[in-house]
Amino acid sequence: MAPDRSVSTMTSGLAAQHTARAARWIDILRRQFPELLHELAPGRPGTGTRSRPPLGPAALRALGERDTVERAEALLGERHGLAPLGESAAPIRLHVSDAVRDITDGVVELEEAVWEKLGLGRPPRADVPRRLGRIAALLDDVAGHPLLARHVLDECRRMARRCGRTLGDPETLVRVNGRCPWCDSVSLRAMPAWRTVLCVNPGCRCVDEECPCADNTAHRHSWTETGWAQLAADAGADADEIAALVDDVDECGGTAEAGAA
Repeated sequence: MAPDRSVSTMTSGLAAQHTARAARWIDILRRQFPELLHELAPGRPGTGTRSRPPLGPAALRALGERDTVERAEALLGERHGLAPLGESAAPIRLHVSDAVRDITDGVVELEEAVWEKLGLGRPPRADVPRRLGRIAALLDDVAGHPLLARHVLDECRRMARRCGRTLGDPETLVRVNGRCPWCDSVSLRAMPAWRTVLCVNPGCRCVDEECPCADNTAHRHSWTETGWAQLAADAGADADEIAALVDDVDECGGTAEAGAA
């Protein structure tokens, strides 16, 4: 049976759209990543070149405990799209350090995957902006591989948005039709950067004994992309509409809460 040319054409067209969108995210990330490096160890009053006496064991333990708490708070906030408020007390801002490491590793792995798929071998070492430039230069070739094109888009979007959030850009929340299956509130919101839907009602509680919502007031019930179909069935929503809302925000951008289409 001959292959369906219409399906092939549609797939190729979608891959081209993915690479075009990826190019936009690459451009954003190339511009913002140097700012992230600048934020890694910002100057603070009283942190000049004057020498300090060495810290004792108790002070070192206290510093380590403080940094551990700060890292946990920053990561918890990131999961809910919240940027840290104020300056960190740690010598290095840990949420920035984590973002730099994540993005650096992600760009290296992405470029290696692209080069391997295109049969180019292993890319030479380079800094993040140069690697991103090399990926951008290969996007026309990437468009010939639909799965790779989608992967490049997803990774570039994820890293650019993490970079932006770390620099203080607020996360976009998109209103989702339907009611939360646990609290029956119209409080479902999609977070495009995480491709996750969550209930923003702070009083939402479920009946699952293993769910931390009963003990942790900061916990929010959430559904990843693989759970949208079940959520739609339980909430009276539409899984395809949720995906469309997330993708529309990806195309248009935005920093405030958006209403459902």
